[in-house]
This record gives sequence, structure tokens and C-alpha cells, in this order.
Amino acid sequence: MSSYVKVILIGNLGRDAELRATPTGKQVATVSLAISDLSKKDERGRPGTEWYRIKIWGKQAESLAQYLVKGKQIYVEGRLSIQEWTSREGEKRYTPEVSADRVQLLGSGGMSAAAAAAPDRDAPAVDELEQAQDINADDIPF
Repeated sequence: MSSYVKVILIGNLGRDAELRATPTGKQVATVSLAISDLSKKDERGRPGTEWYRIKIWGKQAESLAQYLVKGKQIYVEGRLSIQEWTSREGEKRYTPEVSADRVQLLGSGGMSAAAAAAPDRDAPAVDELEQAQDINADDIPF
């Protein structure tokens, strides 16, 4: 039996995208995504932050890189892995990394959601109305 870990993240970019090519010529854009963690509080009682490295590959990386700027909110679906590395002090560190299958720009500005979708056009779009539970019209406050 095989395993697969899929994550869905919504957060803000901590820096502009870095677009590079692999030795084989494939494009990859790397960004850092900040996610508020309400279960963790800093010394002032503010929500903590979890950081994820996001890797976006191929044509999706090429088309989105210019729009992935610090502070931009994005939606990411992808495969999670944990990267292990050694600090200068010789301590083992771990960084969560997501290889993005789908990236969508959120908020104002940038490109449209349709243009930001993953290059896999056969994948079904997430439709919030289809995922909603039965809602009674009397429960809606407006």
C-alpha cells in the first residue's frame, strides 16, 4: 500500500519568489509561506507563525513568479515533505516543504484565479458550494 500526504495552505508570502532552473532546465519558483497559528502565542499574546517552503514547478512557476511578491496571500495544494538540514552550529533542523500541485492568488491584484490554476486542467476545481453542508435558509443571519 502506498502513502500520500496532501496539504492545503492559505497564507502570506514572506518574500518575493525566487525563480531558477534546475540543471535539466526545468523551472522552479521557491517562496516562503507564513501561516498564523492560533494555538501558539508569542510573549505579547499574538498568534504564532508557522513557515513553509513552497516549490512551484514548470510552466506554473514561470507564469506565477512575477505575481508572487512579499505579503501576497495565496492558496496552495500540494505534497508535504520534511527537509532535514544542519545549522552552522551543527544542530539538526527541519523545514516543512510543499511541492505545489496547485497555486491560486488570493485578494486583489495579480492575475485571475483561472489563470493561476495549476497546469493540470483535468483536475476538478474546488467548488465551495458542492462542499457545503445542507444549510437552512433560516440559519443565515442576513
